[in-house]
Amino acid sequence: MTTDPLLAFAAMSFLLIVIPGPSVPFVVGRALAQGRRAALTTVVGNTVGSYVLVVAVALGVGTVVERSITVFTALKLLGGAYLVHLGVRAIR
Repeated sequence: MTTDPLLAFAAMSFLLIVIPGPSVPFVVGRALAQGRRAALTTVVGNTVGSYVLVVAVALGVGTVVERSITVFTALKLLGGAYLVHLGVRAIR
């Protein structure tokens, strides 16, 4: 292996580690609006959700979703319905 691909990989890995994801501003917003306890609860929720996804993929759910158009479409529709539900709750 030459050094060029290794350096490119290292640079991209560094960028992915340094740049915060969408959960960071969410946690900061919750901390500013509702305090430290709400922010820590949000961090725990994000972590548990990530672990659930990792376990699901490790058990093969990712492969099933990837290969089945029906399952993928159903998952997208359920996710969209859940986002609409959250939006309606936020408005109320």
